[in-house]
Amino acid sequence: MKAKEQPLEKTRYSDDELQEFKELILSKIAKAEKDLEMLQQAVAGSENDVSDTSPTFKTLEEGSNTLLKEENQKLAVRQQKFIRDLRAALVRIENGTFGICQASGKLIPKERLLIVPHATMTVEAKEASKRRR
Repeated sequence: MKAKEQPLEKTRYSDDELQEFKELILSKIAKAEKDLEMLQQAVAGSENDVSDTSPTFKTLEEGSNTLLKEENQKLAVRQQKFIRDLRAALVRIENGTFGICQASGKLIPKERLLIVPHATMTVEAKEASKRRR
């Protein structure tokens, strides 16, 4: 009796699939860069012009504007990191390592990469790394 042949496990994405991921990533970068530009303009353009209000309201409004500016700066930093991670994913496409889990060496499921194209680990590997911390 012959042993049942196991289908070969896929070890990389096809060139067509990689092109699909590349287009997805490029569109996400374009949107993220627009969002970053808006955040940077909000930070730069948040001048306090409350000269015609009473001192109490002026103080409250200045505090509110400062808080908003700080939040926008935090969002801008996160957006810059997101763009950097997406660009790193493009590099992985070019060097043939895109979609391969850095921890397990297994292929990251396509469904995950369509949602988080800059992912470098499978969900299982990521959760395991969190438990070790």
